[in-house]
Formats: sequence, structure tokens, C-alpha cells
Amino acid sequence: MRSAHALAAAGAAALSLSTLAACGGSDAKRDPGVGVGAVSVTSTDGSCEISKKDLPAGKTVFKIANKGQKVTEVYVYAPGDKIVTERENIGPGTGVELTAELVAGKYQVACKPGMEGGGIRQDITVTGQANGAADPRLTKAVTHYRAYVAAEVDDTLAGSRKFAASVNKGDVAGAKALYAPSRLGWEAIEPVAEAFGDIDPKVDLREKDLEKGAEWTGWHRLEKALWVKGSVRGEEKYADRLIKDLEDLKAKVPSAVITPTSMANGAKELLDEVATGKVTGEEEAFSHTDLVDFKGNVDGARKVFELLRPVVADKDADLTKTLDQEFATIETLLKKYEKGDGYVSYTTLGKAQVKELADAVNALGEPLSKLAGAVAE
Repeated sequence: MRSAHALAAAGAAALSLSTLAACGGSDAKRDPGVGVGAVSVTSTDGSCEISKKDLPAGKTVFKIANKGQKVTEVYVYAPGDKIVTERENIGPGTGVELTAELVAGKYQVACKPGMEGGGIRQDITVTGQANGAADPRLTKAVTHYRAYVAAEVDDTLAGSRKFAASVNKGDVAGAKALYAPSRLGWEAIEPVAEAFGDIDPKVDLREKDLEKGAEWTGWHRLEKALWVKGSVRGEEKYADRLIKDLEDLKAKVPSAVITPTSMANGAKELLDEVATGKVTGEEEAFSHTDLVDFKGNVDGARKVFELLRPVVADKDADLTKTLDQEFATIETLLKKYEKGDGYVSYTTLGKAQVKELADAVNALGEPLSKLAGAVAE
């Protein structure tokens, strides 16, 4: 779950993005595979400057540099404040490269110093059409991934209906047993939630990310009632609301914009979810079922890699080999903590075990950040 301010305006994606390990704020030499060369985005605590605002459709590299004193975020918005894509947690004095494939249209680039508010915005315009025919293997990958997302949403909805039924019956023990399994499919496809409007904050908002005066809904509200209060009396409407929001999610899957690079970027974001929420134990603050979420995130990232593998293997055999090795490592580590159909409580892990998982996540995240760049070339 991303923070509330990062998701409140989420909407259908019209651009795909990948996060690459690099930094700097000046334009790079023109790359034949890049539609406009590099576009520098310089964020400070009070400004957001972009080197080019009229861009041709196709592949573009955004070079983002944070020259402020606060951690910043950079968002690309389509009309109506629909989040096209974003990059969070850019520390002071650091930078990242973002490879994007943009279609024609109007956008806004927003820098958010302090990672809050609507951001400091600049308008950009994209015109024309991208060159080159789509690789049929990538078209097939998108088709299969859409089917995968639909299946995971169906599983999530089915499990959540059982969970909600237990809540509505006041069956605390039954609801506790069903809580983590009901979330597994959601965790596998969570980054795609940015294409579904405000579903993510409705169903998966953590208490610590709740904005003042906002109503708290979703799984984590019910999680707190189950594990802290030990009662779900009065929470029935929130169980029903969870099902309604997930039904809305299901209805939006067929029209969601999914591209090969948005798939690849989503895989990296899944690992970021693990690094910022699961490994720290912050996601499941009351139930401590973080390892189930961890498993869902890793499974979702691996699915994307498997679907894109034919193209990636042709373009970068070494990257493919590295990703195979790192996925195998992290999956072997997770197996150590299996218990029945689930996993042990996260509170049973010692500091050394948590560090081992964190190291594995970081080792996988670095090569995974190169996946979108490989399929966009």
C-alpha cells in the first residue's frame, strides 16, 4: 500500500515507465531509441523545472535530480489528475532515470517536495506517433498479463467475500484465518491499482497514512478490529464496503491500460512495496502477516518477468540470468518461513533474518529496475 497522498488521485495509465539506477539532471546525448533525448527534471523545495515541454510520442528518458533539502516525488498526470506514473522517495542530492513511452496528449509533471500536497506542476505536450511496429511477443505478454490480473482479482474477491461473511457473523477466529489469504491476489497485482482510480486507498490504506478527517476503510481497518479490539461489532458496514470496492475493481480491469513497460515498472514497484512495507513490518501492523503479502508481491513480480522473458532474453541474456538467480534466492528464503498454508508471524523473525530478507529484496530490485528499459528499446 502506497501512502494516501500518493494514491488519492490515481487513475487509468496512459504512459509506461521504468525506474533505472542512475542519477543526474542534465540532458544526455540523443539516443536513437529515445524519442527526444533525455529530459531533465530538477526538483527543489520550491520549484520543479523541466528542460523540454514539447515531446514526440515514443520513448523518452526523464533524468530527475533532487536538489532540495526534502525527499521528493515526481508524478506524471493525465487530465483529471489521473496518475500516469510516478517515482517516490527521491532523496536530497540524489537522482533517478525514468524511461517512458508516451502517447500523444496533454500531461503535467509534478514535483512533490516533502512528498505531500498537489505538487509543483509543469505542463507537457506529446504529439505524433511512436515509430516501429510492436513486437508480437510483447502483445502476447500484455494479453496474458491482463488475464492474470483478472484471475487474481477474481480470487481476491472470492476470498474477501468469505472474510466479510465471517466479519458480519461476528466470527473473530474465522475472520482472522481468512484475512491474509483474502489479500494474496491483491498483493500480486497491487501496482496495477494505479490504473483503477482510488480503489487502492479505499481497500488498503494503513492507519498511519490516514489523512486528518478522512474515513478509514478497507482491510487494515478490519485487521485492527480483529487483532486489537478482538471484536468486529460495528464494523459490518466496512466489510460490505470492502466487497463493493473490490467489485468496482473487477469492473475496471477490462479497460485498464496495460503496456509491456508498465508491466515491467509494476514488477519493480512490487519489490519496492516489499522493501518499504513488508520487510519493515509496517504493512500488517496488527496481524503481522507480512510474509503472506511478501509472497504475493514476489509472485506478481515473477509473473511479469516470465511473460516478458522471451524478449528480455534476446536483448539481455545476462539480465535474464541474474533475475532467474535472484528470484530463486528470495523464494528459497521465503520457504524457510512457511507454516501450513501460510507463513509464521513476522514478529518471530530476528534482526539477522530480517536483514537477510532485506538484502535479498535489494539484490533483486537492482536488476529488476532494468527490465522496463530492456523491453522499451
